Amino acid sequence: MLLRRILLRILQAVPTLAGVAVMVFVLVRVVPGDPVAMMIPPGADAAVVALLHALYGLDKPLWQQFVIWAGQAVSGNFGVSITTRQNVTGLIASRLPATLELVALAATIAVLLGGTLAVLGTRFAGRAGEVAVDAATGFILSVPDFLWGLGFIVLFGVFIPLLPISGRNDPARSLGLATEFTLTESVLRLRWSVTADVLAHMAMPAVALALPLAAMIARVLKSSLAEQMDLDYALLARVKGFSRWHVILAEALRNAAIPTVSLTGVQLTFLVGGTVLIEKIFSYPGIGNLAIDAVINRDLPLIQGLILTFAAMFILINLALDLSYAALDPRLRHG
Repeated sequence: MLLRRILLRILQAVPTLAGVAVMVFVLVRVVPGDPVAMMIPPGADAAVVALLHALYGLDKPLWQQFVIWAGQAVSGNFGVSITTRQNVTGLIASRLPATLELVALAATIAVLLGGTLAVLGTRFAGRAGEVAVDAATGFILSVPDFLWGLGFIVLFGVFIPLLPISGRNDPARSLGLATEFTLTESVLRLRWSVTADVLAHMAMPAVALALPLAAMIARVLKSSLAEQMDLDYALLARVKGFSRWHVILAEALRNAAIPTVSLTGVQLTFLVGGTVLIEKIFSYPGIGNLAIDAVINRDLPLIQGLILTFAAMFILINLALDLSYAALDPRLRHG
């Protein structure tokens, strides 16, 4: 049953998150350097240093630190950021919507662009159109997402200044929204001027993230479509007089999408990880940008909270992947 499959995956996520928590907790503490030193000026009084260590529990044995932190983390409390003095859970919650919307927009662009390229390459198989699609996907795959981002900034931010190169929205604009999901809420509330502003700021980072994934989707889907087009049901549809467009879109695409969903799910995890550099390049206020600042400042509570957040996102992506399999292949609903 599908419900049993979902419950099993949720139960499997518990030891996964626990393992990630232990590994991260140990690794961030064996790295040389004192996180408290980032908070105080050089030559600070030893008593002040000792007080701060006690305040953040860094004066206790490692196992006691872990027990205290894990007990709080189970209830959603990841402690207080060493550098910002803010609650880590609240800080992540305020930045997470920006990253989620960026990833969702990038994934949507990747699926639409990759699917379009795959269909065009299949439709014009053996002709110049297929060669052009293969050349385009090969070129896109050869350039990493952060280089696409830098190129977009130079092209559309400097030489042809069409789009804003930093931030999530115009700081001079009063959004008047109730949540941090600015794109989603502005659409739901029909605030089209806000939507246009947010999309303008998201366009370059989203496309930079989407391009490598779109090229990968195009290649895998095109290969899968080619296999489907040689099967009996597709050949029979052609014999019945259906156009090649019809056979591709109405007959072969659904079956060809199954292996593509698997690739997309795996690559989405890399897309989420790619937000770290892309958000920094575009000064986009998401958790990727926050993660770089946390590492630079050796902010242990924030690093731990962020990595567990990323791990939870990866688990949810895999769960969504399972549901997509079931939607595309009804046989899996009873597996």
